[in-house]
Amino acid sequence: METIKVMVEKRLLPSILNADFWKLGELVEATLRGGADGLHMDVMDGHFVPNLTFGASVVGAVSRRVNTFIDSHLMIENPTAYIPEFVKNGSNAVSVHWETERHLHRTVSLIKELDSQAGVVVNPATPVEFLRDILPFVDYVLVMSVNPGFGGQKFIPTALGKIERLKNLLVELGLEDRVAVEVDGGIKLHNVEDVLKAGADWIVVGSAIFSSDDPVEVEDNTKRFKEIISKYT
Repeated sequence: METIKVMVEKRLLPSILNADFWKLGELVEATLRGGADGLHMDVMDGHFVPNLTFGASVVGAVSRRVNTFIDSHLMIENPTAYIPEFVKNGSNAVSVHWETERHLHRTVSLIKELDSQAGVVVNPATPVEFLRDILPFVDYVLVMSVNPGFGGQKFIPTALGKIERLKNLLVELGLEDRVAVEVDGGIKLHNVEDVLKAGADWIVVGSAIFSSDDPVEVEDNTKRFKEIISKYT
């Protein structure tokens, strides 16, 4: 079985976790005006990670109002039970943690059967080499460059070597043009180029974009990241 071939392209995906939810609509629209290629949804259940955020209804509220790529990152236990609801509410891509799934191939297959792109996520202490057998079946891999659970954390420098090892593994398997490498956590203007040079394709940025609740500033922040990422396309 082969995964559906997708075009790997550079993407900037602002994470709404750090946005002021009172002004969420305005701020989402500001990121899109600034050139964002989609949105990243950090879904937390208070069990797998020590925080509680939002569910599929928030994804649905956003997807009904803006026409953009929506990437839902499920930091939750038993994600298989909730995947259909997230896809129904507009998730174009859904990722689950390697650490949560005993039957990862089955879960990835479910996501793809629902016509969504399937991703697998690894925590900072999980070797990317553990993914060798699932890589032919996924559309993207999300490398966490912070410990999941909270926004605003500092980037873990060893993630750069991890991204490189993942990229090398994809090359070894002949999947470098079919499987995107996504990176999430602590990415700022001063280190985003390091992440891109290491091999990242999809860049998730939270607090560095939503550091203000002013839509003009959010749009400007997005443009700054997009200008850098565009140099690597």
